[in-house]
Amino acid sequence: MLLNLLKNLVRSLGVFLVTTFITFAMMFGNPTGIASSVLGIGATPESVQAKVVQLGLDRPLLVQYGDWLVSALTGDLGRSFYSGQSVVAALSQRVPVTLSVIVPALVLTALLSVLLGVAAAVKGGVMDRIVQFISVGGTAVPNFIIAIALVFAFAINWRIFPATGFTPFAVNPGLWLASILLPMLSLLIGAVAGGAQQFRTAMLDTLGNDYIRTLRARGMKEGPIIFQHALRNAAAPGLTVVSLTTLSLLGGAVFIEQVFALPGLGQLATESSKISDVPMVMGTVLVTVLIVLVINFTSDLIIQALNPKARKR
Repeated sequence: MLLNLLKNLVRSLGVFLVTTFITFAMMFGNPTGIASSVLGIGATPESVQAKVVQLGLDRPLLVQYGDWLVSALTGDLGRSFYSGQSVVAALSQRVPVTLSVIVPALVLTALLSVLLGVAAAVKGGVMDRIVQFISVGGTAVPNFIIAIALVFAFAINWRIFPATGFTPFAVNPGLWLASILLPMLSLLIGAVAGGAQQFRTAMLDTLGNDYIRTLRARGMKEGPIIFQHALRNAAAPGLTVVSLTTLSLLGGAVFIEQVFALPGLGQLATESSKISDVPMVMGTVLVTVLIVLVINFTSDLIIQALNPKARKR
């Protein structure tokens, strides 16, 4: 168990370093282009070169990345090339908005995927066909199309929820829930579609094993067989898919935040990349990578706790 924990930590550190370095190299690979973008169309070659030196973009790439990494580890992510705003300050305003949508969507994805997957595998028949329909439909339709449909139905036609904007939980919990519900549903439908299908397949494979038939032959009730034995062994592939769903949820949040005008991490990344505000882009990448790694690491711990076989890997 301890060895697996150490391996996961080393793996997570490697993913963090590789991802941030590749992004850094792609963003900082054209220093004159960055300087020109910051100065504007009327910039002269002399002023561009001076800006390159001022921003420290004339130094070797590895030196720049090393300085950025050391500063990031101390909590300093620099300042915007355009507004001069602290990247940490900008992220502290944007990250809670994105997490308000992502975290409930991820929790509900795990719960609904288990319930629907188990029901489809155990009940079969109509229930199985319903889950299959949800899986195919939710996977085929992009989440931004779902978002637009939800806006037209619940915000424009029926006027139940607001179409755009975000209200912090501390300001008004009711308005906060109303502001995140449609964005969350837009991400949830596709995520549950994939998760439910994976749990269904894993449960069907597990229920076909010899030890399940042995337990039934000994007269054990169906409930304990399903939830104490079959589900524990089927949890590993299902939870792996759910943890990987985090990345798709964060990717989908980029589009969803545009549709619902949410001032979140995805919107900040989009706006910053358009104007080559590299410190802001790197800040959003760093936070995104950390969120994914933390959730995947937590998922691995849960899988090892539920399934002893996973501890031996």
